[in-house]
Amino acid sequence: MRDVILLHGIQVPAALGVTAAERRMRRPVLLDLEIACDLREAGRSDSIRHTIHYKRIFEIVEDVAGNQQHKLVEALGDRIARAVLAKFAADEVVVTVRKPTPIAGVLQYAGVRVARTREDLERD
Repeated sequence: MRDVILLHGIQVPAALGVTAAERRMRRPVLLDLEIACDLREAGRSDSIRHTIHYKRIFEIVEDVAGNQQHKLVEALGDRIARAVLAKFAADEVVVTVRKPTPIAGVLQYAGVRVARTREDLERD
């Protein structure tokens, strides 16, 4: 069984949308992250030095979502997953992105779930 850090219900403003006008609005998106990593030493030591600090993950999410332009939720999820893999000793990152009310009155949200592994990062 693998260990997974869960960060669910993150809400951050994002420059996200197919049109430039939509990206300028920086509307909130909802994100869930699942980060597969070895947490055995953190469990034994009870020290933050042996885990991935949640605040650092959140800072990456804020930076990628708010400081980069994204046309697609797929691109936002991919970029967040790759940024987390590049910064931390994680084996896999799963990012769920939900864009609330993308089409007025038709649906609650549109979204994607992307999974990227360390091997994906090394191949590119």
